[in-house]
Amino acid sequence: MIRFDRAYQTLAIGVAALAGFVDAIGFVETAGFFVSFMTGNSTRFAVGVAEGTRGAAIAGGLIATFVAGVVAGSLVAEQYRSVRTPAVLSCATLLLCAAAGLRAVDAVWPAVLSLTLAMGVVNAAFRGRDGAVVGVTYMTGTLVQTGYKLANRLRGEGDARWWPHLALWAGLTGGAILGAVAVIQWGVLAYGAAIGLAAALTLRAAAIDRQAR
Repeated sequence: MIRFDRAYQTLAIGVAALAGFVDAIGFVETAGFFVSFMTGNSTRFAVGVAEGTRGAAIAGGLIATFVAGVVAGSLVAEQYRSVRTPAVLSCATLLLCAAAGLRAVDAVWPAVLSLTLAMGVVNAAFRGRDGAVVGVTYMTGTLVQTGYKLANRLRGEGDARWWPHLALWAGLTGGAILGAVAVIQWGVLAYGAAIGLAAALTLRAAAIDRQAR
């Protein structure tokens, strides 16, 4: 996170908020599965295997779909390297549009799979100069980094820039709160809100790229 300039840090927080928003939609729609948080689905898969329930198949399918999204996003990012972030976010926006269309005709699980693909794709949106990739859909590593940097601050040595990491977590968590409220209150209209946010982030990414040239 700290490898990026301020404009991209802010954009990454926005994309994390999108991931939280969409993950909350998926969690509510599936009654407890995730479309961006694959650690949670891995636990659901393990418990499903142990119990011999269909939860294992559902979680396993979501994990495989997410990985496929990461592969697709990475291929798009390399194909359109000069406009990596807006290209990847455009693909994610299109997948969210597909999810909304499927959900509008009550194809709930195909819609959820489309959400999952979109969340896999967005993880390819950011890559630092040293090749580091910022994962914007999972926060365990981000919280670990926050803890390390706080320890550095207390020791008075090393890299103590903990705020950017905590801000990324806060973005995802805040987005998840809004996503949960939206899907509970508005139902399928929450998908439209996710599309609007994704489109706005895509436009912002394109503007940042233009300014950087």
